Amino acid sequence: MAIFKGAAVALITPMNADGSLNYDSMGKLIDYQIENGTDAFVICGTTGEPSTMTHEEHIETIRFAVSYINKRVPVIAGASSNCTATEVYLSEESKKAGADALLLVSPYYNKATQNGLYEHFGAAARAVDLPIILYNIPGRTGVNIQPATVKRLVDDFDNIVGMKDATGNIEQTMSTMALCDGKLDLYSGNDDQITPILAAGGLGVISVLSHVAPRDTHNIVEYFLNGRVQESIGLQHKYHALIKALFSEVNPIPVKKALNLMGMNAGPLRLPLTEMEPRNAAVLEAEMKKLGII
Repeated sequence: MAIFKGAAVALITPMNADGSLNYDSMGKLIDYQIENGTDAFVICGTTGEPSTMTHEEHIETIRFAVSYINKRVPVIAGASSNCTATEVYLSEESKKAGADALLLVSPYYNKATQNGLYEHFGAAARAVDLPIILYNIPGRTGVNIQPATVKRLVDDFDNIVGMKDATGNIEQTMSTMALCDGKLDLYSGNDDQITPILAAGGLGVISVLSHVAPRDTHNIVEYFLNGRVQESIGLQHKYHALIKALFSEVNPIPVKKALNLMGMNAGPLRLPLTEMEPRNAAVLEAEMKKLGII
């Protein structure tokens, strides 16, 4: 059974003015998302800024989210690291915290060979029995999980069950799905490519757009899976310019700006991320106004 179908929000981590974590605002964001149809949460994924958290903050954020969400929808814990031992540690702690599944990105900066990727992900799969979603985003990590490697992983580890695909390479996506022959649950990692990934056999999206348009992001998936394909494509097109604005600077800079414009108290970013450039912020605000979000 799939971990989820639909739209999972890759949740930001709200922060206070001094850079400390703001769990009060996180709780309000969680309630807003659930009330507007979000199907699952990714906590401490890239959008949640875990690379600037201490391990203790990372684990406590997952623990808080699991407790607050309280089984209303699945919680997928980001447990990624470019150090395999740290990845295993965060995976084990995420299970103890009560997460329903893990999201694991390929190692960044030090990279890895395809065999290294197999061993890296395999180490987490051996350590915990939670379902695992691989995250392939070579634009940020500098390494691509090849289709043959994905097949090897899903064949050898029963708990490696899904992939968040942010490659932007639909031919590779189709090759991966064909090789895995029904063993892999596919999710879009790019908000501007939800419907193409659904057409390739996907079950949903792990989304940034969901922060500002949760109901319609959910509906893009629901409509498509229920045969209302043209309505789904229409929504995909409706939000194209906003999605472009949400990724005009490195994620999560624009989405935190968007939430602050909505009065959601996302707070600041931790360095090395900085506030959005005024020119790009003006475009984002204009697109949000055009769609009636603010």
